[in-house]
Amino acid sequence: MREKIIVIDDDAKITSMLKRSLAFEGYAVATASNGQEGLKILLQEEPNLVVLDVMMPVIDGWEVCRRIRESGSEVPILMLTAKDEIADRVKGLDLGADDYLVKPFALEELLARVRSLLRRRSDKADTSSHRVQAEDLILDMDTREVTRSGKSIELTTKEFDLLHLFMQNPRRVLSRDVIMDKVWGYDYSGESNVLEVYIALLRQKLEEHGGKRIIQTVRGAGYVLRGD
Repeated sequence: MREKIIVIDDDAKITSMLKRSLAFEGYAVATASNGQEGLKILLQEEPNLVVLDVMMPVIDGWEVCRRIRESGSEVPILMLTAKDEIADRVKGLDLGADDYLVKPFALEELLARVRSLLRRRSDKADTSSHRVQAEDLILDMDTREVTRSGKSIELTTKEFDLLHLFMQNPRRVLSRDVIMDKVWGYDYSGESNVLEVYIALLRQKLEEHGGKRIIQTVRGAGYVLRGD
């Protein structure tokens, strides 16, 4: 069965181009010209991936992304936008988007990111380990719940994925490039501080109830999950 992709964008030229190109690559493609129409299609379909523009009439991409995640769906979301500010990238990722592509973009890059997102979703579905424990942390992949010393910790989608990567590799130093590739699927520009922002947010939540710092910085090398 062909993987299904929904493209939600008010730019008719981009929508038409993506529909043709993705269909040529073997995907089943549905399109919508605004957020409201896109949400209706999402209720009827079960897509494998959503390509979502930010600036749209009726309901913008931020709100569409928020509603998708609030519904409990973990469908990969690739956001398209003319904005290139770090704050806008962080906003989209924090709302639950999986990847971010700035317009104008090269079609080859979009197709590569689509393949990467679908591959990571497949890898995640194939994993046999549904519960991971490190130190006093327990992470459940089925329920997407995290507890520390028995206390529940609320995490965003990307915070959860970042913690999961660390817990799968306890005491192993993970470089910035490795983390960005595994969690975001590609490298941000060198001046981007997206990873540092997420590390800080994750540490704050893990240490809220007096827990010791468990994600350590290894200068010049990366980050590591360990208690000492």
